[in-house]
Amino acid sequence: MTARIVKIAVVFSLGVIMLLVALGNIFDYGANFDVVQHVLSMDTVPETPLKWRAITSPWLHHLFYLVIIATESITATLSLYGGVQLWRARATGAGAFNAAKAVAVTGLATGFLLYALGFMGVGGEWFLMWRSGPPYNLEDAAFRFIGLLGLSLIFVSLPDVD
Repeated sequence: MTARIVKIAVVFSLGVIMLLVALGNIFDYGANFDVVQHVLSMDTVPETPLKWRAITSPWLHHLFYLVIIATESITATLSLYGGVQLWRARATGAGAFNAAKAVAVTGLATGFLLYALGFMGVGGEWFLMWRSGPPYNLEDAAFRFIGLLGLSLIFVSLPDVD
């Protein structure tokens, strides 16, 4: 039972963290929008033949940012709802508890993909964010989320037994 309670707490914790991230981006839209704008424009990257990848259209900057915020919100919602489902299933058999993990695992995986593919892959490698200096290189922050979400995803996914 202890492992189940810890898994539930992990899922709820990450749901709350992702909710705070999403709300921060909604209510202080300009703070991180500035980063998205510069990363996509590649205007903080030293000269390179790869600058043809830059996106300089303001409406596309907003679209990318809105997709990020929506994905953070979806991650939060799925994780929190998944935590509720796990809480309800905490005293059931192993099969029912394992089945109840589906939404929580989907939430954690969504967040993991946002940071691994979105920030590290698209932002870091395609738009060369890794070549930008502070504050426009968010790879360290993204990696923290990848580690947190990835380890939690593994832990929560471990099968429970009776």
